Amino acid sequence: MSADRKMTSRERILATIRHEQPDRVPIDLGATPSSGISAIAYHHLKEYLGITEGHTRVYDVVQQVVQPEDIILDRFGIDALDIGRMFNASEKDWYDFTLPQGITVQFPAWFKPIEQPNGAWDAFAPDEDRIATMPIGATFFDQTHFPYLDGYPDDFRHLSQVMPKVHWAGLAHSPWDHAGEDDFWEQLRAKAIALRQSSDRALMVVAGCNLFEWGTFLRRMDNFLMDLVLDQYNVERLLDALMEVHLRTLEKVCAAVGDVVDILRFGDDLGMDSGPFMAPQIYRKLFKPRHKILCDYVKQHSQMHPFLHSCGSIYKLLPDLIDAGYEVINPVQTNSKDMDPRRLKEEFGADITFWGGGCDTRHVLNNATPAEVKDHVTERLEIFSPGGGYVFNTVHNILPDVPPENIVAMYEAIDEFNR
Repeated sequence: MSADRKMTSRERILATIRHEQPDRVPIDLGATPSSGISAIAYHHLKEYLGITEGHTRVYDVVQQVVQPEDIILDRFGIDALDIGRMFNASEKDWYDFTLPQGITVQFPAWFKPIEQPNGAWDAFAPDEDRIATMPIGATFFDQTHFPYLDGYPDDFRHLSQVMPKVHWAGLAHSPWDHAGEDDFWEQLRAKAIALRQSSDRALMVVAGCNLFEWGTFLRRMDNFLMDLVLDQYNVERLLDALMEVHLRTLEKVCAAVGDVVDILRFGDDLGMDSGPFMAPQIYRKLFKPRHKILCDYVKQHSQMHPFLHSCGSIYKLLPDLIDAGYEVINPVQTNSKDMDPRRLKEEFGADITFWGGGCDTRHVLNNATPAEVKDHVTERLEIFSPGGGYVFNTVHNILPDVPPENIVAMYEAIDEFNR
C-alpha cells in the first residue's frame, strides 16, 4: 500500500474514520483501556525485547492494564493516544507492587488493595465497603458491591453518591482518578493541549457514559436483564437519571477538550458470545434514543468522533448503532456469533470504522505459533483495510497468557502489510 505523501498518525486516523484510504493501516495499542495490554503480558514483552528502562505502570487497576511507554509506541508505530497518560506523570504518583505471579509493577499511589487471609486482594471505598476483589489466580478485579441490588430507589437524588461504590467508578483510570480535584477541567484542557503540541498522534478521551452497563453495575446483571423485560418503567427512570449525569459530564468534556481531542470513546457492552443481551426492539426502545442524544451532543459541541466500545455479538444491533450516530466500533469481537469479518466489512464497512478485530485474542494470539499469528493478522488486514474505515487493534486487550513472540509477530505482519 502506498500514498503520494506520508501522513501523520493523526491524519491517518482521521482519514480512515472518513473512509478514505490512508497511506498505511493505522494501529492502536492503549488509546483506551479496552484496546491495550495487561501488565503481565507487557512485562514479558519488555523482557523479550530486552527493554530494561521505564516501568510497568498499571493505569487501569480493575483490568490490570498498563499505559504503554513511548519506547513501545514508537517501536510498533502506534497512531493513537489516551490523553489520560498526561496524568500521574511523576514518580511520586506510583509505587511498586508485586503481583501474585511474582512480577513487580507500579500501581497508582491512591490504589491500596489489601491482601486477605485466603490470598485474595480486596479494594475498598472510603467508607470501607468492599467494592472489588481479585481472587486467587485471577488477573483482574471483580465487582463485589451492587448499590441497587435490592431494588430501585424512589428517586435518584443520590445517584452520583452511589456510583463511586461501583468499582469501575470507584477505581477509575486516569484522567478520571483526578476528577474530584477543584481544577480538574483546567488540568484536562492544559494537558490535552500539551499532548497535541508534542505528538502528531490522534488523541482519545475516554468518557464512558455507559447506560446498559450502568444498569448491570447498579442492579447486578441477572436482575437488570430481567428488568429490561419485566420492569421497563424503572429501567427508564434509571436511564433518564443516568442521562442527566452523562450529559453534565459531556458538557464539561466538550468544553474542556472538544476542540483539542479527535475521538471520544463511549462504552456499553451490548453483546454476548451468542448474540445481543437484548432483542433489537428492546434496544431500540430503551437505549437507542438515548445513545443518539449522547452522539448528537458530541457532534454538535465538538470536533470529536463518537467511538463505541461494545463487546460480543452485536451484528444485529449494528444498523441501529450506526443510525444512533456512532462512527467507530470496537473491539469487533470476531470470535462471537454473526461477527464474521468479511460479512461485517461488506455490510457495514462504508458506514462505520472498525477499530479492532485484527487478531483473535481468545484462540490465536495466545495459542498459535508466530507464523500462524502472522498469517491470521495478514488475512484480517486484507479484509478490513480496503477503502479505509479500519484501525488495527486486537479483539480487546492483550491478555496475560499471550507469548511475547506472538505480539512481535503480530506487529511484524502489520509492518510487512503496510510496506
